[in-house]
Formats: sequence, structure tokens, C-alpha cells
Amino acid sequence: MFFTPPLIPATLISRYKRFLFDAVLEDGTAITGSCPNTGSMRGLTTPGSRIWLSEHDSPTRKYRHMLEMVEADGTVVGINTGMPNRLAEEAILNGRIPELDGYSTIRREQKYGRNSRIDFLLSEPGRPDAYVEVKNVHFMREKGLAEFPDTATKRGAKHLEELGDAAEAGYRSVMLYLIQRDDCDQMRICDDLDPVYALAFQRAMARGVEAYAVKCTVSPAQISVSGTVKMDEWRPAVL
Repeated sequence: MFFTPPLIPATLISRYKRFLFDAVLEDGTAITGSCPNTGSMRGLTTPGSRIWLSEHDSPTRKYRHMLEMVEADGTVVGINTGMPNRLAEEAILNGRIPELDGYSTIRREQKYGRNSRIDFLLSEPGRPDAYVEVKNVHFMREKGLAEFPDTATKRGAKHLEELGDAAEAGYRSVMLYLIQRDDCDQMRICDDLDPVYALAFQRAMARGVEAYAVKCTVSPAQISVSGTVKMDEWRPAVL
């Protein structure tokens, strides 16, 4: 997808209260904007970092600017957690994720599990429905290795449990990790930052849930899914 109008370059001053950031535009104007990412954003909040912003004129918005991308170690990284679902849908419809190809119908935000909604429900006559949950990934500590999550996520563990329930009920259940950076060729579950999620992931795999990771080509002009990357090996959990 292309950014229209183009993103605005700026310099990050600080990110705080999870939802806010201060920055300076190229013309020297100091601004406060909204940050569409409630996670820790480890490694992506260094003061002085080059960033890119979208601009919104809606009178219902308190802040005109929204943080979209951060440059880290020479790589442009997407941080907007509202973006992965849009990118995943575009990629699935255009056949850019081979593991999810062959479905003629895609429905968003379908109810399933215990008062939850799945990101996508894929359907095709003669095939089991596929439940697909999408997670945003941008954390990297080791070169070429993306990690998820970057902080504890009880909600994420709940999604894995419910995907496991769907798999045992005979549906295809898929966890799709969408990496908003193009400098990674592998992804792993970050067990040191969230051991509960890591255990939930192992249990989900043992119950028949599939996991795939895709990376994106990211630039201030556009962002799109570029291909599948290898998932780190996991031993089946003892249930």
C-alpha cells in the first residue's frame, strides 16, 4: 500500500504515556502527536531518531500527527499496530502468502471462542474454514532475528488458547506474525520477556495451530508484504 498523502519526516524527541510523542518537524516546528502502539517499542524510542508521520485534518482528532515509522540502525520500521491487518488482507487477496492461498472469501473480525473476534475468517468450498489471527512484530535484538512479543501480553496468550480450541474442533487455525521491517530472515517467540506467551505458543502448536511469519518492505512511500521468513524451531509442549 502507498501512503497518500506522503508521510512527513521529523525527529523524535520522546515517546511517553504509551500514546503520545514529541517531535520536531524539518522546518523546526515542535509538535505533539499520537502513537498508535501501546507496546514497549523496545529499541525504537531513542531521542533523535528519524521518524515519519501521517497527517490528519479531522476535527475529531485531538492530535494532527500520528507516528508511523522509526529509523533504527539504518532500517525503517513500521510501528502502527493498525497496519498489519490491512497489509495481511492485501497480501492474502493478492496471493503473496502461499500458506494462505486458495481461499475465495475473506471476512474480517468474526466472532469466535470466548467473547473474542478473529482477525480473518477464510472460506473456500470443500475446505475447512481457516481462522487467522495477525500480530504486529517490530522487535529485534539480534541481527536478522525478529522477536515477539516485546512485552508481556495476556491477550496474546488468550488468542493462542482459542486458536487451539478451533484447531481441535476441526478448523484450520493460523497465527500470522507480520514483521514491519525488512532486515529479518527469521523470527522467534521471545520467551525471556513473556514466558507465559511462549508456553501458550508451544501448547497451541501441539494442538494443531499453524504459525507463519512474513516480513515487509518498508519505506516512507509504501509498505507491503515481501515474503515468508523462517520460524524458530520449538519442541512440542507437555500438555
